[in-house]
Amino acid sequence: MVTIKEVKSTIAVAIAGAFGFIIALIWKDIIIGAMKLANLWQDGGFADTNALIIGIVVAIVITIVAVFGILFITKWGGVEKK
Repeated sequence: MVTIKEVKSTIAVAIAGAFGFIIALIWKDIIIGAMKLANLWQDGGFADTNALIIGIVVAIVITIVAVFGILFITKWGGVEKK
């Protein structure tokens, strides 16, 4: 029989993984945008350096929020470090 603790732990791991995936996708777009400005990429990208700087700041803020989300959901789910 599955306990509530196991369910909470499984949900916490899944949500933490989703936060990590969001962080990875955001930084992928920043890297591709920077490569576009350096003429190393063809599709997408930023219009100018100011747009890149704004994108980096937004990515940092979202990363910080997501990390706090991971910490909170991990504590809620009681996920233990191995």
